[in-house]
Amino acid sequence: MDRLTSMKVFATVTRLGSFAAAAEELDISNTMCSKYVRDLETSLGARLLNRTTRQLSLTEVGSAYHKKIIDILTEVEEAEQCVSELQNEPVGTLRIMAPPSFGSFHVARAIKGYKKQFANVSIELNLSDDFDNLVDRGMDLAFRVGTLEDTSAVALKISSSRFIVCASPEYLAENGIPLTPEDLDKHVCLGMCHNLVFSSDWIFNVDGQEKKIEISGDYLRSNIADALRVAAINGSGLAQLPSYMIGLDIQSGRLKPVLEKYEPGALPINLIYAHRKHMSVKVRSFVDYMQGYFETPPYWDKWMFE
Repeated sequence: MDRLTSMKVFATVTRLGSFAAAAEELDISNTMCSKYVRDLETSLGARLLNRTTRQLSLTEVGSAYHKKIIDILTEVEEAEQCVSELQNEPVGTLRIMAPPSFGSFHVARAIKGYKKQFANVSIELNLSDDFDNLVDRGMDLAFRVGTLEDTSAVALKISSSRFIVCASPEYLAENGIPLTPEDLDKHVCLGMCHNLVFSSDWIFNVDGQEKKIEISGDYLRSNIADALRVAAINGSGLAQLPSYMIGLDIQSGRLKPVLEKYEPGALPINLIYAHRKHMSVKVRSFVDYMQGYFETPPYWDKWMFE
């Protein structure tokens, strides 16, 4: 049995949560995929995965083993990259995680230009707000919007996003323009909810101090900001959203900003990657590309200076 290949197959099955998906990615049969994992368990004398008809899950031993082999597989991949480094040619699959809206609106757009320069790099873009340890999840890089919790990874600020209250011209013509945050109690406010809990406060800058203003949010609440954006464009009410999501809508006239003098501080946008002694060429190429991709101000905020 090829131990290294078995480790790679096991890591891929764990990351994708499916033998079939892992087999497809690795271009092997389902039977061979299962055999690699089964042979690995036999050689170790321990069950690594709990298998049911509906899902796979790591055993306690499997979880510990997985964390160890991820480092080993990363070292092997970096060693294999040495040839490419000597040739200065990035190759392989680059796995990127990003928040759904930012990833869809902006990372996917950036990838097109990156691929023109580095055609031999394949991109896997995973859209999720569930940020976790990059290495354990098999990711090379992650985009994060907002302040970061403590992390052992490297965080590189590549841009920022304003936080803006907006509405459609039709809504404002019918309901009037709020002049102060306190005026929001006379308006329909489209609010976020997380795990069925409504976030009832919007944040403003009042006399240099952060102030929370309670909103009703009776018309629409959603755990996905994109839904609030669409509702605001359709005239359903006011929404407080990051400018990377609505800047182009404001530029086109679909939305109009209000309460601009009370706008809170900008949100940092960071590119995060694992702290390694030797960064692979493919990761370095993408980091370098993204550092030059976003201008100051970023294109989604250009309307403020026109």
